[in-house]
Amino acid sequence: MKIDDNYFMKQALKVANDAIIKGEVPVGAVIVFNGKVIARAHNQTENLKDVTAHAEILSITSASNFLNSKFLKRCTMYVTLEPCIMCVGALYLAQIERLVYAASDVKGGISRGIKLHPKTRITSGIMKKESEKILKNFFQRLRLKK
Repeated sequence: MKIDDNYFMKQALKVANDAIIKGEVPVGAVIVFNGKVIARAHNQTENLKDVTAHAEILSITSASNFLNSKFLKRCTMYVTLEPCIMCVGALYLAQIERLVYAASDVKGGISRGIKLHPKTRITSGIMKKESEKILKNFFQRLRLKK
């Protein structure tokens, strides 16, 4: 088994699928340290009634607890959707080493000129089609319910 960006993004996609079952927008995130997943989370804004309960924020908290550190300097986050402004701020403060995201968020993601920590490397488009499909299907079903 090849452990690479696709392998870890598949893990994030599995977490995103878990969100659907719970009625959440299917965004999943995993954080990797030394080649191992140390944190995983999906959006929980509906269930927790908390607008800050994004997959990225929850996984940062979990990884920080695991490492007993507020900084994630040697970690990589894999997330199925380009982070929003709030999540980018948290990633900036956590000084994450690398961010890998699948689908772009043209309305509010970092591609709109929002900056991450200067040392953070960004890779985008890993398993983009798979992530877009999950999101598109989720929102189509949501519209049909209305």
